[in-house]
Amino acid sequence: MKPSELKAKYLASNLKKGEAYAGLILGKNGEPDYHLVLLPGEASAVNWANAKAFAKKAGGELPNRCEQSLLFANLKEEFKGDWYWSNTLHASDASSAWCQGFSFGTQLSRHIGSQCRARAVRRLISS
Repeated sequence: MKPSELKAKYLASNLKKGEAYAGLILGKNGEPDYHLVLLPGEASAVNWANAKAFAKKAGGELPNRCEQSLLFANLKEEFKGDWYWSNTLHASDASSAWCQGFSFGTQLSRHIGSQCRARAVRRLISS
């Protein structure tokens, strides 16, 4: 079996109903590579704490900034043209977290009390 066929078989057997495959994230600093999967459903007009709770209840977590860039590149059509929370606090301002805009691909930080949308992801370690 060709490597591409093995990958397709692996993904088909690991995706659940309603999930979408976003792509491969390369591991950094010795971390393993992993496949990113977008879970179905979304929350609208939630603050950061409620966005994290939504993602956990959906069986995943909020994507990090790198993952949001991949989601914009490969699955933009799965999102409204609005702002979506990441799981990443701003390094110099703990009262702000990063968001991804799905209209133009911009990332910026917003106060964690602001209202944005949320989607959940899960990760499959590459084998």
